[in-house]
Amino acid sequence: MTLSILDLAPISSGGTARDALLNTLDLARRAESFGYHRYWLAEHHFAPGVASSAPAVLIGLVAAATSRIRVGSGAVQLGHQTPLSVVEQFGLVDALYPGRIDLGIGRSGQRRAELAAKAPPPTADGEAGRVVGGLLIPPPFDWSRLAAHPHLAFHASLLQQPGARTPDFAEQIDDVIAFLTGTHEAHAVPGEGAEVELWILGSSGGQSAQVAGERGLPFAANYHVSPSSVLEAVEAYRQAFKPSKALAEPYVIVSADVVVAADDATARELAKPYGLWVRSIRTGEGARTYPTPGEADAHVWSAGDLALVKDRIDTRFVGTPDAVAERLHVLRKVTGADELLVTTITHDHADRVRSYELLAGAWDGRS
Repeated sequence: MTLSILDLAPISSGGTARDALLNTLDLARRAESFGYHRYWLAEHHFAPGVASSAPAVLIGLVAAATSRIRVGSGAVQLGHQTPLSVVEQFGLVDALYPGRIDLGIGRSGQRRAELAAKAPPPTADGEAGRVVGGLLIPPPFDWSRLAAHPHLAFHASLLQQPGARTPDFAEQIDDVIAFLTGTHEAHAVPGEGAEVELWILGSSGGQSAQVAGERGLPFAANYHVSPSSVLEAVEAYRQAFKPSKALAEPYVIVSADVVVAADDATARELAKPYGLWVRSIRTGEGARTYPTPGEADAHVWSAGDLALVKDRIDTRFVGTPDAVAERLHVLRKVTGADELLVTTITHDHADRVRSYELLAGAWDGRS
């Protein structure tokens, strides 16, 4: 199947991290039975509503709970640890589950610092964005304001040793490749010769896309986090691509937020809390525990709140299985994606499992 899953191990309102992690293990087993190709775990820190803070640990647990599905990171934030530590962690998991592990890597410290120093995009209030081949490309979100939030600067300081400097991302990726292939002057054990599939994740046409293309690695582009720049990211990657031992041609996976239910009204009800959850992220609080539809109804939205989350709400795919599958096919066609990476969050675990099940059935039928 050309559908894969990104799981944040969300903690629901009234739930615990233990509940979220047990739900992740259950969903991974179900996803394998539904036929999904990959199961990726995100890395988030200081988020009350997200339990996936240590991808390598969680990947090992998910791999142990499943038997066939590929399991990986979406993504390890390389600015928080060294290339050696990442290769050793993933090499250890690969030693037990060879040929099933994906090492997805993203930028973190560098990206935050760059955004904080960047001027806001020249976007007029109320700009509607554009539609390309039926796919909405909204106006860009001003990440610089969020990146400059004092909470995030404080959290970033806790994720590195005092005085540590994050090397250039390209240099770090080259070290990861060298450790995996055994061409580094030092040898990672476990890690050297591991069968892990190396991916680069990116939200724009910047360094991540460039590095992935120049090194001939597969690339994952974020439509669900940064929908305004997904086409720019994919195009930059393809333009930079050079064939490698890993890939003869570019290979792209594109992410999307979805909620599927048997009817539109139920899907919309399940999707209600999403805006409130995104608001907590974009105000710098960190992802809150995922609200109930009732908690979402109780929130009084200001015009500023609505503008803060509009691009994410407008680009989420919500509806019946056939309707969502059709919109995902549009996303795949417009971006030229080889795979899609879908992420679904609902307050109740059973609704999330059912959403993935319904989507798999509709997608398999259309494919």
